[in-house]
Order: sequence, then structure tokens, then C-alpha cells
Amino acid sequence: MKTLTCGLIGENIGASRLSRALGIMCADHGIDLTFTAIDTLDMADFDFDAQVDILRHDGWTGVTVTHPWKTLAADWAGDTMVPGTETLGASNTLTFSPLAGHNTDYTGFLAAFTHVLDRPPGSVAVAGAGGVARAIVPALISLGAGPVHVWDRNMDAARDLAARTGAIAVDGSDAAEVIADAEGLANCTPVGMAPHGGTPFDATLLDRQAWAFDAVYTPTATRFLNDARAAGLAVLTGFDLFRFMALESFAAYTGIAPDRAATLPKLDMLRPG
Repeated sequence: MKTLTCGLIGENIGASRLSRALGIMCADHGIDLTFTAIDTLDMADFDFDAQVDILRHDGWTGVTVTHPWKTLAADWAGDTMVPGTETLGASNTLTFSPLAGHNTDYTGFLAAFTHVLDRPPGSVAVAGAGGVARAIVPALISLGAGPVHVWDRNMDAARDLAARTGAIAVDGSDAAEVIADAEGLANCTPVGMAPHGGTPFDATLLDRQAWAFDAVYTPTATRFLNDARAAGLAVLTGFDLFRFMALESFAAYTGIAPDRAATLPKLDMLRPG
């Protein structure tokens, strides 16, 4: 029986459901799964490149990467980033045979947005310019969004993302204006994640938009998305993205594209509260 040997590198990843999602798809295709989580939260001296080199040497199929290592993963992948993701500056999935950097946040968001919202994105205000935003902003633009305004506590990151994608970097002090004028809102920050909570969008500004997306999926019903629903916005949850990201990640690891109609209901059973 074929074995998929992989894992997840990131901070505070105890609530991740990736191993269970991959387990469901492996069971469907007669594949054994060996999955190891590497939580770097308390590893002050963690060396990302050295760790990935060890995993490759040890015969892993690959590894999934989350906050805060996605940009370093793209650097590690170098010119092996798969076509269509070379300019994103972030990778969340590395495969070792063949050697390749993937961004299944990007491909997963394209599929999730089309499947769940099924509308043109229009103008979008994006909070955050880190690893997940490097996938979501280009995906939005690929879907026809514009203008896309982005801000971050790190303005250099916002400017870099704007330069890569054609988005417009704005100072956080100007966010209220672009939020009020946007058709869609996207949270690409960790704000709202359990146990800390919070929201990057003032609820009083949520009245004229059409849709909202939150990359946070633990919990699925974040304060931001609860406010958005109360204001009548259609929502795309972080768990919606997770389901499609998991499908794309399994395909990257195994070369097998799961049957979406059959697999999505099984993945939905992993939905957090």
C-alpha cells in the first residue's frame, strides 16, 4: 500500500484539521498516512530551511507550511514553484519528489470563491499582507477584483504585496474609507483566531458591502463574519477555504485529484464550532 508521509510546520497549530482531512482522502484512495505536526511556537531558534532539508532527507513526501513560514517556504522552493504561483512570494505546500513549491491557498481560494459565492468580487478591502494575503490578493485579482486595497501593520509588506499584484497599499489610518467603499472585505490576518478573538473590521462600517471572507477558521463563526452576516453580507469562511485547500494539497502530494462532490461532504464533518 502506498504511504503519504507529510506534516505541518507552523505556530499554534494544535487545532489544525489537516491531518484528519488528508486521512479521509487517503482512506478513500487506499493510501496509508503518516502525519507529524511541528509546532514552532516555542522554538526561538527554529531553522526552517534546516528542518525542511531534514524532512526531505528522511524520505517525507512533503510538508505543509503555515504562519509564519510561508514566505520562507517560497524562498526554499526557489525556481521550483509550480507555474502560476512563481510571483506569489509564499508557499504553503512543499513536495520533495518531484521537488516543487505549491500554493494551495491560492488555488483553493479560487475554487472556494467560485463554489460558495459565485459572483464577481468587485472592489475589495483586505486586512493583512502576510503569507495568506500573498495568495488571496492575487487570487482575487485573477477573479477580476478591482481595485483591491490592502493594509498591514507592516507597511513594507503591504507595499511589496501591492507591487507584486497591482493592488493598492494604504495606511491603516485610511482603512475605514476603503472599507466603506468596498464591495468585498477580506481578513488575511490572525485576528479573530481562538482563543484571542477580536476583529479587524469595525462592525459599524459593515453596511454597504456584498460579501466578506475570513481566513481564520478556528472558530468558523468569527466575530467579523458574525458582524458581516448581521449586516446582510454573504460570507466565505476560513473553513470553506480549508476544505478546498485540503483537496488541492492532497492532489499536490499524491497526484490524485479527489472527486469534489464526493469528498466535500466528508470534509464538512470536520467543521469546527
